[in-house]
Amino acid sequence: MRPKVLVAGIGNVFLGDDGFGVEVVKALEDEVLPAWVQIADYGVSGLHLAYDLLGGYDTTILLDATPHGREPGTLSLIEADTEDLSAVPEIDAHGMRPEAVFTLLRMLGGDAGRVLVVGCEPRSVEPGMGLSADVAAAVPAAVRAVKELAWGTASRLPDDERTEV
Repeated sequence: MRPKVLVAGIGNVFLGDDGFGVEVVKALEDEVLPAWVQIADYGVSGLHLAYDLLGGYDTTILLDATPHGREPGTLSLIEADTEDLSAVPEIDAHGMRPEAVFTLLRMLGGDAGRVLVVGCEPRSVEPGMGLSADVAAAVPAAVRAVKELAWGTASRLPDDERTEV
């Protein structure tokens, strides 16, 4: 039996680097991924994400701008505990509050499986279109990381920290 993986780009493209997840999903559309991997741009639509997660996934990979106080463009891999999302305040799902998404999912009888966040330190989330140069430069590395995670070959991002919560 093959794993079922959802790769979800989240973020607001009208807030600069907050559109990181959406840009990574765009880049993934041209990549070869296993047949069991679904990629989708959720933007700021948490309700849509919660309903799609009802499809039953072994792993959910969220792509998002995640400020940790590091250099802009730094990638991180976070393994989220969806039972206690109060422990992961750095995941700002832009109006879709991850705790609300996963709480709704549980109320509907669903489970997101293992939840990983491929995050990127933003330079700016001020109003405006387009990623900063630092964050745009991190997109190809994020694409490689997602591909490795989807194929089940990555346990961490190359040259970056893995933060477990």
